[in-house]
Amino acid sequence: MVCVSDVLAALDTLTGGRVVKAPACYAGNNRFVVTKTSGIPGKTITELPGLVWGRPDMPVKKLAVLMTLTESAIELAGATGVDCIVAHHPIAEAANMGGVLARDYLDLYGIAAFELHEAFHGLHPGIAWLHGSKAIRSEISYGGVLGKIVWFGEALPELNTLGDFIKRIDEFMGFKEEEIFLKNEMDLRGYTGIQETTVAARAKIFVGDINSKLGKTITFFPHTGFNADDMEKTYREYQADTFVSCISRPLDDNKMVDKARSLGVNLVAGNSHAMEIFENGIPLARAIKNLLPEIEVRIFRERMTSVPLDVFGTPTLQEYGRKIAREYLPKPKNSAQ
Repeated sequence: MVCVSDVLAALDTLTGGRVVKAPACYAGNNRFVVTKTSGIPGKTITELPGLVWGRPDMPVKKLAVLMTLTESAIELAGATGVDCIVAHHPIAEAANMGGVLARDYLDLYGIAAFELHEAFHGLHPGIAWLHGSKAIRSEISYGGVLGKIVWFGEALPELNTLGDFIKRIDEFMGFKEEEIFLKNEMDLRGYTGIQETTVAARAKIFVGDINSKLGKTITFFPHTGFNADDMEKTYREYQADTFVSCISRPLDDNKMVDKARSLGVNLVAGNSHAMEIFENGIPLARAIKNLLPEIEVRIFRERMTSVPLDVFGTPTLQEYGRKIAREYLPKPKNSAQ
């Protein structure tokens, strides 16, 4: 029988010993136990790679790999017999449990929870490869900042242009199917205003055109704090032809777009964060299955849509929303301002 302790051992094996295994790891002996803060009071979080909740002797029969733990994921796990969740992103009390305590929610369904995040980063060059580059140098702490990941690489032999890059992303990630799925949803629901992350934030050329040379690449992740100054610094280290923005991307008026133009370098965006479940989730799930073949491994994928208020839900729910807002939610005229 596989237990939670076996899952912990498997994660430690596949990360090369990066998970928390003893109290000493809290005292600075594990560089992947890292505290992150934007300075917002009460919102600091410490990443704890390894077991976050659950007893080591709990049996595990069905395990789910996901990117971010949410109440939707917990409900899906509880309804489908999943007894162990491995989240890529860090888990925070209440924030990842619909506002309640991990103890109460996870124990209700008998679920153990793990996280990895920075402890999983840099273990494989898959994201660079999916984006058409062979990584020849990898940084997971560029400039001394853990999590600021940069890959220096070269375009795969079969990819010559930015047009080839866009085509590769579209085919690998199944964007045609995503477009069909979105169209079918709009047809079924009877309105055309639905937007969805995968389709809305697909691969894009910011600087250059479809015939521009892909060549030498610098792959970076803007949401990690990588900025225009970092672009110039990395370019001085490695005269690339193309900057590849992954997981997140700049907006059109961002300084990074201007910096790429001033350096005379192409700038493209690849997959959004919504696709990381494919990029990091599939390799992680496969590695767990290889180490623990006795258990069933599932992948939880979330899909985010944007729907106009006036057409969201059934007509009955529309009336419900109007009634509740009208009768209960306005401030009384004599209330203190």
